[in-house]
Amino acid sequence: MAIIEASGLTKTYRSRSGPVHALAGLDLSVPEGTVTALLGPNGAGKTTTVKVLTTLVTPDAGRATIDGVDVVADPQATRRSIGVSGQYAAVDENLTGAENLEMIGRLYHLGRRAARQRARELIEVFDLSEAGDRPVKGFSGGMRRRIDLAGALVTNPRVLFLDEPTTGLDPRSRLALWGIIEGLVGHGATVLLTTQYLEEADQLADDIAVIDDGRVIAEGTADQLKAQVGGHRVVVTLVDGDDREAVVTALRRYGVGDVETSADGRTSGIAVDAGPQALQRVLADLGEAGIRLHDAGMRRPTLDDVFLRLTGHAATAADEGAPDGGGGAGAGRASGPGRGDPVPAAGDATDSAPERVR
Repeated sequence: MAIIEASGLTKTYRSRSGPVHALAGLDLSVPEGTVTALLGPNGAGKTTTVKVLTTLVTPDAGRATIDGVDVVADPQATRRSIGVSGQYAAVDENLTGAENLEMIGRLYHLGRRAARQRARELIEVFDLSEAGDRPVKGFSGGMRRRIDLAGALVTNPRVLFLDEPTTGLDPRSRLALWGIIEGLVGHGATVLLTTQYLEEADQLADDIAVIDDGRVIAEGTADQLKAQVGGHRVVVTLVDGDDREAVVTALRRYGVGDVETSADGRTSGIAVDAGPQALQRVLADLGEAGIRLHDAGMRRPTLDDVFLRLTGHAATAADEGAPDGGGGAGAGRASGPGRGDPVPAAGDATDSAPERVR
């Protein structure tokens, strides 16, 4: 059963250079209790999608629901069931970790005692007991990220939106946060995340939706998407880039589809039906021609191959450009009761999302 559904979402921003179509009829369905990752090039519409679903931006057309509630018609009810953690940790550096969480609880009218109790519970869950009473300004990047994610969980939301949750974290902190996210889903939460790390989508996501030009252009599991590229790939790296044409010819002889070549012209690869046999034949042909190789091998396609095939270029680690980037959906936090919400009502009279909302 889908807990997040979007149909025909469109959103156009005004800019000095003309209209920017951030969303152009986007459709999306996220099953309950799963992780769905949104992938796409810069400006594809990922963050705008999250902003619409979290009531921070009103779509020009289309419909979106969270747990059956229309996000535009009833934004306050929507916020009662969601939590948001954005690209940048929205924490007060002068407060302790526990005080930050308690403050969020008070903003959502939990009451002093309930807010304090919930803060302590989350400090334990996120393994911050030793640091919970220290000012956040002394926290590492990974600890700040954990506090921010804990803040999105103060009201026990059924649906969690994570906008590039591990950006800027070291590998150890990233793995730790992955474990926390997997634990949340194991307890019934539904997660929609955007990420710049294809490995992250491969590791965490039950389903992946690839967005380009404001539309979902492909969706499925990681294995299903990789299967679209081909079962195996033969990849050859040359010593001398001047031999590129000979390599391309050999790859085309035994491969399927187009040969993909790196910018420097030294590495080329192609999808093949019978990996080991194709590799042997390519190497035999290149050996006969006297072409020197730096490296050669066979590998399964990666999500980067999928990304390249579907969007026309490789994924980058850059943040999305305006208006679909910037602070991200979680520049603020959308969660908790409607009365006194610390997030704006759905709508954006200036057609631009707030830089920071608390």
